[in-house]
Amino acid sequence: MILQVQEVSKKFGGLQALLDVSFELSEGQILGLIGPNGAGKTTLFNVINGVYPPSSGQVIFRGEKITGLPSYEVARRGLARAHQVVRPLNDLTVLENVMVGACFGRERHSLGRAASQAEQALAQVGLADRAQRLAGGLNVAQKKRLELARALAARPYLLLLDEVLAGLNPSEIANMMQTIREIRGQGYSILMIEHVMQAVMSISDQIIVLDYGRLIARGSPEEVAGSPQVIEAYLGDPEMTARLLAE
Repeated sequence: MILQVQEVSKKFGGLQALLDVSFELSEGQILGLIGPNGAGKTTLFNVINGVYPPSSGQVIFRGEKITGLPSYEVARRGLARAHQVVRPLNDLTVLENVMVGACFGRERHSLGRAASQAEQALAQVGLADRAQRLAGGLNVAQKKRLELARALAARPYLLLLDEVLAGLNPSEIANMMQTIREIRGQGYSILMIEHVMQAVMSISDQIIVLDYGRLIARGSPEEVAGSPQVIEAYLGDPEMTARLLAE
């Protein structure tokens, strides 16, 4: 297992954001994380990659306990994250933005080596022809790809993808899904939060579901979509579940 989350809880004052969440991610797989707004998905990501320490429980990455390590130490161990809200350095070029990931990632490259690594990452996401353009001039879909490239440039073993499909049109979603499949084919493990249900159901090997900070279901997309708890908490309609699986 590349990632093990063991009985993780997180409280913010009187708010119980996560409660005894446990799951595992096998190396080379895509694990989808779904749940309604406010379910604790982003909080869980923040605990995994060191933004917040858990109130209790532990996170084990590649056999090492990383619970409570700061984000930069987690990144150096090979865990990178693409954020839902993209905030590129608008006055730097696309290439320079991606070089940041290479400099502060697992291999901590010098600037010279970082440029080469960044070029490879841009090629992986289809932005090689925009390397010398200012990042502020990219459209939403391109900025999403830039965020993904910056994570890839860190040379991670595991990618955390936080709603990389949000704000994209159907054509852009299809293209991004193909890119994610290709990245997984290169040996990366992926944990992704996603609200585009057709996408997450079709691309994930396994699904886990959070509701009010609790893990209420896990299994294959078919098993999860058929769970009465999931239908009640999130999907809401058995007929919609059937359509999601059919698509």
